[in-house]
Amino acid sequence: MSEQSSNANINSFISHLIELRDRLVRISVVVIIVFLGLMPFAAQIFDLLAAPMMHALPAGAHMIATGVITPFLIPVKITLVLALLISLPWVLYQIWAFVAPGLYAHEKKLVAPLVIASSALFIAGVAFCYFFVFRVVFSFVNQFAPKSISVAPDIESYLDFVLTMFLAFGVTFEVPIIVIVLVRMGFVTVEKLKAIRPYVIVGAFVVAAIVTPPDVTSQLLLAVPMCLLYEIGLLVAPWFKKATAAPVENNS
Repeated sequence: MSEQSSNANINSFISHLIELRDRLVRISVVVIIVFLGLMPFAAQIFDLLAAPMMHALPAGAHMIATGVITPFLIPVKITLVLALLISLPWVLYQIWAFVAPGLYAHEKKLVAPLVIASSALFIAGVAFCYFFVFRVVFSFVNQFAPKSISVAPDIESYLDFVLTMFLAFGVTFEVPIIVIVLVRMGFVTVEKLKAIRPYVIVGAFVVAAIVTPPDVTSQLLLAVPMCLLYEIGLLVAPWFKKATAAPVENNS
């Protein structure tokens, strides 16, 4: 009997690996299709990404490329990142479809809204960074450039900076999801999270100081939204816990 059970476990494990492989293939195919569809517009995509910096630079200034293949490689990289961002809902759906069969009905009610909300919040964080933070930060930084210096940012350094900021703000906007999950899974109560609010605020400013440029403006633009989103998570968490409770939990 134990041997049959062991074989069944092995077969189940292998079937899960096969399904995981299939899900990863589906994700890769969609990302590649989107990427290839965007490739003819790679130069325009980079110009769009560079718009906040170009707006802040003095008239007639340009960005530079110091590498031999950098003018080709950097637009390709940002096009791939954009393809991943556009494919994010599909990626999260595949993840949800992989774990859904092992979930109870009330747990599925928990996962589906979180998948949608997390992708929307991440994209909102990236959009907030691009449309607001970059314009403020680049203008602020370039105002302090000495007149004797010709400002010409390298496109490779610019891309590294932009992607770091996108990731920082995208993850920051996931704070409500983190709070909701912690409360829903019973790891911590809303009351406890409210009690540690001062430490969270200090932590938000420490994180902002680490991941943003060394200026007060960019640090505030990351830390303040992080604190506000923490408060939103505290407001939504009790309602979400009640809405996704199991029948036994509701009866109790």
